[in-house]
Amino acid sequence: MTTEQALHARSGSKCELCGATDDLGVYEVPPDSDGSVDRCALLCATCRDQIDDPDTTEPNHWRCLNDSMWSQVPAVQVLAWRMLTRLSGEGWPQDLLDMLYLDDDTRAWAEATGEGQPQDEATRHVDCYGAVLEAGDTVTLIKDLNVKGANFTAKRGTAVRGISLVPDEPGQIEGRVNGQHIVILTKFVKKA
Repeated sequence: MTTEQALHARSGSKCELCGATDDLGVYEVPPDSDGSVDRCALLCATCRDQIDDPDTTEPNHWRCLNDSMWSQVPAVQVLAWRMLTRLSGEGWPQDLLDMLYLDDDTRAWAEATGEGQPQDEATRHVDCYGAVLEAGDTVTLIKDLNVKGANFTAKRGTAVRGISLVPDEPGQIEGRVNGQHIVILTKFVKKA
């Protein structure tokens, strides 16, 4: 039996992450996959592409990890942990990560690619006083802000709850003010 046949049997011919049934292929989980069934997963093209190219990641596609993270297959657990870690700035993936348990060997495998390593100073989101901001935090505006395109002014002292971090833009966060989803510069907020 080939690796692909064994993976089809193990998964019921479904993507082991999202459950899709089209365009399935063997994905060797890096960094040291030997091509064996234990070191591979059966994934759809969408999952494979987004894992390999973080710029194409669609966070809502990965809500499927709410189910697949409970797989008993270490290769699937590793992929789920890596994607949840990559998306943790969105808020909801961090909640799943907090529930996910990996044994020591599986965690070492998951961390082997550097996913989940502490961010360097250049990509940390900090408020006007230098306090580190995290997804889900509540912040308060420290000055009146004209919201372009929405025709209103966000007043000083307004609380913005459940913020999300803008990836690769340490000076920006996103949140809701007056029912509008807006981008806010971190230099104009303080952590509540």
